[in-house]
Amino acid sequence: MKLGVFTPVVQMMSLKEALEYLSSLGVQTVELGAGGYPGKSHLDPDKLLGNKDKIDEIKQLLKDNNIEISALSCHGNPLHPNREIAEGFHSDFVKTLQLANELEVDTVIGFSGCPGDSDNAKYPNWVTCPWPDDFLKVLEYQWEKLIAYWKDTAETAKKYGVKKIAFEMHPGFCVYNPETLLKLRSAVGDIIGANFDPSHLIWQGIDPCEAIRALGRAIYHFHAKDTRVDRRNTAVNGVLDTKGYGDILNRSWVFRTVGYGNDTKYWKDMISMLRTVGYDGAVSIEHEDGLMSAKEGLEKAVEFLKSVLIYETAGEMWWA
Repeated sequence: MKLGVFTPVVQMMSLKEALEYLSSLGVQTVELGAGGYPGKSHLDPDKLLGNKDKIDEIKQLLKDNNIEISALSCHGNPLHPNREIAEGFHSDFVKTLQLANELEVDTVIGFSGCPGDSDNAKYPNWVTCPWPDDFLKVLEYQWEKLIAYWKDTAETAKKYGVKKIAFEMHPGFCVYNPETLLKLRSAVGDIIGANFDPSHLIWQGIDPCEAIRALGRAIYHFHAKDTRVDRRNTAVNGVLDTKGYGDILNRSWVFRTVGYGNDTKYWKDMISMLRTVGYDGAVSIEHEDGLMSAKEGLEKAVEFLKSVLIYETAGEMWWA
């Protein structure tokens, strides 16, 4: 495994400054945003595509700092019912695929997207229950749209040499847990896999180790982000919570730096299960902790993960 960072946390720095800083911390890989919600602070396809000199400059910066790119990220909702919004996210995603090709990166991360309830909808509609029956009709419509879109986009990805489209299983989108991830993978093909982010699963009541076991080889990337579930607030209001992320005292759950939502053993078990199912890629820190600055949260996450990552394969067991 390799210690990585999702770079929006250092978006205030230039790419050169960010790579030098991360290298000094012992970081081995970076996940770079190239559009959509992560923005383009370090990789702007409109400025880089077709510009060999700029691409070579980025490759040299990476080499100079002993850092690899684990993936490009372009999270968005290309199935948004507002056509203008959807087309913007789709355009960003295709440009990210093209840029991945020029940077020789085979993995692109994003969200599955979520349509509305019909062709006349204005906003996405995330279905969370089967009754009244209207919701199942909405869900059927959405999955028809979802499968058709990703079948087409998967072909585009293959054209640009991208072998893995890794979805972050995020509530609010059609793919939000292992079951929905595997459903889309079954319909589209094994180019579809997971960017496994335990923080979005923990508050849903999902056991990350069991989810890792269920997904197995379908895990294409991993986000290191923690969640603390507030037992008192959850006992009163459950886990579905629309209060702002800054309302930490009253929310049912909040994102935390790794080790501040769950303890060391919890994370060691998760890393061990990743190794057990054959994952040997990046463990990419994503900082969204509302109680810590970006610098403090990132640096604490780096030190924490250094103690729990498994860097080398076991090889032959001398005692067996």
